Amino acid sequence: MAGTSQTAHWSSRWTFIMAAVGSAVGLGNIWKFPYEAGQGGGGAFVLIYLFFVFVIGTPVLVAELSLGRRGQKSPIGSMAKIAKEEGRSPLWSLIGWSGVLGAVIVLSFYSVIGGWTLSYMFDAFAGTFSGMDAAAAGAHFGGLLTNEYAVIGWHAAFMGLTMFIVARGVEGGLEKAVTYLMPALFALLIGLAIYSSIAGDLAATVDFLFKPDFSKLTFDVMLQALGQSFFSLSLALGSIMTYGAYMTRDVNIGKSAVIIASADTGVAIMAGMMIFPIVFAYGLVPGQGPGLIFATLPIAFGQMSGGAFIGGAFFFLLVVAAITSSISLLEPSVSYITEKTGANRRKVALMIGGFIFTMGILSGLSQGDNPVADISIFGRSILDAKDFLTNNIMMPIGGMFSAIFVGWFVSRKNMMEELAMEDGTFRIWYFLVRFICPVAIGAVFVSIIYNTVTG
Repeated sequence: MAGTSQTAHWSSRWTFIMAAVGSAVGLGNIWKFPYEAGQGGGGAFVLIYLFFVFVIGTPVLVAELSLGRRGQKSPIGSMAKIAKEEGRSPLWSLIGWSGVLGAVIVLSFYSVIGGWTLSYMFDAFAGTFSGMDAAAAGAHFGGLLTNEYAVIGWHAAFMGLTMFIVARGVEGGLEKAVTYLMPALFALLIGLAIYSSIAGDLAATVDFLFKPDFSKLTFDVMLQALGQSFFSLSLALGSIMTYGAYMTRDVNIGKSAVIIASADTGVAIMAGMMIFPIVFAYGLVPGQGPGLIFATLPIAFGQMSGGAFIGGAFFFLLVVAAITSSISLLEPSVSYITEKTGANRRKVALMIGGFIFTMGILSGLSQGDNPVADISIFGRSILDAKDFLTNNIMMPIGGMFSAIFVGWFVSRKNMMEELAMEDGTFRIWYFLVRFICPVAIGAVFVSIIYNTVTG
């Protein structure tokens, strides 16, 4: 993949779909979506989330895939190339830069949480959660966060797995990883959801997720739903554009985007169906927040029959989901450096991965009991500040300008040729990407900034 253009491609449409779904499906679906839905009142959050995924997220997903395939380079290279071909300012390459930088920042805290899942997987299989009550579960999670050596060690292990896969390239690394991991993820998810539905409180879960209480639908909930839709689809982080660059010309972008968004959304709903029956059956709190997975569910695993196996399988599922996303976050920066310098891919993956690991140390320590944890950035810890910066600022801005560029600065004729959609479908997509997406994302972004400054 060294040189001036991308030469590697997915070996089939199936591997591309698996890779793109793997990029989208991650901790955002299984760790973040359930507690966001819990805090947002359940069904009302789910409805607005679905609206944002298919009306805002999917058109932007199509735009990013089309830019990647047309450019056949890293996000930075693709944006610069297309802007030049369209006679536009080279400053449009800043969209690519924002995506690559955003992916680096996200991975620097995402990998810390990935490390937590690795730790909990081994704990669960070892039966550590057996007989845990709320106080013991909270103490266990707190003990992990305050153990600096454990946090850094698990963070290093997770980043090591990510670097190993990315270093092996598209066919030897990315394709092989998603070919095995994604089917395993779907099988585990379905199996655990069936188990939870039988052993847990399915009726309460259905009421919570599918009977919306619109009194809970506040403006803040809508903001959370939009941010979650972007985070969940891996938009504006360079990942989708990079994966698009490895697409062959015979793959239909529009149909692929719908499959990716549908699979991603299905996983998020299935995660809710997997988690909430257990939460309700054991009298736990659905709006617990980020601690729902690490400080709440172990209580249930510790009380149920076969909890060591079920808990271990659950956290293994989290590890798989996290890895399929983390490799897509590391790939854009590795792709760009190898493209620009022709350097050995393995060395580049090790160099950038090592840099991200170093950045992540502060993210991990910021959750513990040490001087780093005392650092406050606008009232947030380092990890939370990175999450806010990327999820609420960089990703909306990147998505908005991607839509503007494709809708207003790339010729309609070129987009029609690239997407090869039916005329009616193209008209709907083009209207959404030109008018609805930029206005909606821009309005939400302004609101986020206003609430941050005034609140």
